[in-house]
Amino acid sequence: MRRSRLIALLVALLPVLVVVIFVGFPALMALTFSLGYTAGPNAPVAQLAQNLVTAEHGLTLAVYQTLLHDRAFLQDFWATIWVTLASVALILVTGWGLALYIRFSSGWFTHVVSSIYLVPLFIPVVIASYAIVTFWNANGYVSALAAKIGMHFPGFGYTLFGVVIGQIWVNLPFAVLLLASGLQSVPDALIEAARDVGATTPRILVRVIVPLNMLPTIIVATFTGIGVLGSFTIPFLVGPTAPALLGVAMTNYYQSYNQPQQAVAMAVIVFVLAAGIGALYVWANVVSDRKAGKLQ
Repeated sequence: MRRSRLIALLVALLPVLVVVIFVGFPALMALTFSLGYTAGPNAPVAQLAQNLVTAEHGLTLAVYQTLLHDRAFLQDFWATIWVTLASVALILVTGWGLALYIRFSSGWFTHVVSSIYLVPLFIPVVIASYAIVTFWNANGYVSALAAKIGMHFPGFGYTLFGVVIGQIWVNLPFAVLLLASGLQSVPDALIEAARDVGATTPRILVRVIVPLNMLPTIIVATFTGIGVLGSFTIPFLVGPTAPALLGVAMTNYYQSYNQPQQAVAMAVIVFVLAAGIGALYVWANVVSDRKAGKLQ
């Protein structure tokens, strides 16, 4: 019996060991590298790095202090924040609109909409990014249509708003799937009861539907926010050269500028932002479990 438990424990520990060895230890070394520790496993990359900061005693925050006083980094940082907030907000608005239409409408057109919004799931992000640039660029399809009627369309290609459009394209199917699934779980009896007492449609939406679908909404917002923060393909192909999102900026610092320490510090900043968003997701789940009586 004891031998079986030991074998089961060892089998369960294998995934944990893999994560610790191949993810945890490299992440820890990267964190210490951004804090000025250039010895040990960090020595090979430190020998080739430019603008290296080495802590003489212990660790230092000099790399982060330099970044926070760098105008180019601050532009990239706030561009990333703006794109993330705009993408999350527009995805929530669009996702809620489509989910409500699918939930409370019927007919052949509803089935068409239910199929069309899933199309981005089956298109690679690279292909979608090039399609967005071709469609929204200053020399793209929309610009050609505008020129036909004597108007000038500057285009959204290679702009931050173009990145937002790309993020909506990529993340909208997941948002609608989750929101529509949550709306399907709202009992029709509650909606009919609210109508019987004279509640208008907007009041039913605000007081009944939205509170019952709050957890899926928070999940969509948090997962979308984390995904946009660390995205690379869409900002690289659709976005401008400057300011660039942090996913592109840290790649440039690592490959083009040969400054891996600064790139790792950017990655840590992105991780802290993502962890803050993840904390909101955890809080929402805890509140939901308490309301359901799973937690005391």
